[in-house]
Amino acid sequence: MEIIKKEFLSLQDKEALLQLWNNEYPEKLNYQTIDEFDVYLNALTEKQHYFLINDENKIKGWAFTFLRENKTWFAIILNKDIQGTGKGSLLMNELKKNKSDLNGWVVDHENDIKKNKEFYKSPMLFYIKNGFTICEEIRIENQKMSGVKINWNIKNK
Repeated sequence: MEIIKKEFLSLQDKEALLQLWNNEYPEKLNYQTIDEFDVYLNALTEKQHYFLINDENKIKGWAFTFLRENKTWFAIILNKDIQGTGKGSLLMNELKKNKSDLNGWVVDHENDIKKNKEFYKSPMLFYIKNGFTICEEIRIENQKMSGVKINWNIKNK
């Protein structure tokens, strides 16, 4: 597997990423169309995309960073067939290479259902293992997501 960094996404990239997003995230976070997905992506500023590509040139993981309120935020998604293999940490370390601080939201329960009707497994332990701090006092609660803020800072390594 190799990591490829991109600033701009092709239509083919977006189609593969939308499928990955909709398959692996809770169903209530799914986008119905490429246009909806585009609206989300286009609202983000200073995006950097990182693809985890397998030997068949298929996207098996995707992480991206973006700027929100002068802070670097990120999201990461892995195909379920490579979760737990260390590939997510490989991708996360790539994000950390050029950043001193990363912020994200993480679902901190296992009540959400995925598109395939399986329960979404919280990746909280993954983030703890990768040096993130759980900011328990900062939560997001809305129709789409219930979660807690996480932060990684190079000073806390």
